[in-house]
Amino acid sequence: MKNFDFYKLIENRRSIRNYDPKKKIDKTVIKRIVEAGRMAPTSNNNQPAKIIVVTGDEFLQKIRPSYKREWFQKAPTILIITGRKKYAWTRPYDGFNSLEIDLSIMMDHMILAAEYEGVSTCWIIAFDKNIIKKALNLDQEETVLCMTPLGYPEEGWIKPKMPFRKSLDELVEYY
Repeated sequence: MKNFDFYKLIENRRSIRNYDPKKKIDKTVIKRIVEAGRMAPTSNNNQPAKIIVVTGDEFLQKIRPSYKREWFQKAPTILIITGRKKYAWTRPYDGFNSLEIDLSIMMDHMILAAEYEGVSTCWIIAFDKNIIKKALNLDQEETVLCMTPLGYPEEGWIKPKMPFRKSLDELVEYY
């Protein structure tokens, strides 16, 4: 295991909008990243997710129109997380369904694992889910929550600085 500082890893992670289509990610690295998602906690351990790794040119061409940004079109891999509400835990007293939280935690685990591996990501929720459902032949019950490109930046690219963050005093209340 690499010697690292977890808090530095969190501080270092950025949403990257630059990908070199020629720099492919090794399959063993992808496997470690998705393993981090598999290990994420889910409500009642129901594990309602499906992790979809898109690397094939045919499917990349079908998925890319769902999010039209130029930098997204260059990503050599796209990671998509889906799930079904009927498999997620539902809180009995008010009917709250945990699917979106469970999938978000899984995606966050994978994005942090990618950062650990030196692989760039960008959390995306502003996409056309119908394009993805059609491309992957998903039915209407399957929720496509989010996706991220996976890749390495082009030569000479510089990682952006940390964006503005509120202070702890503005975010935290102690009782």
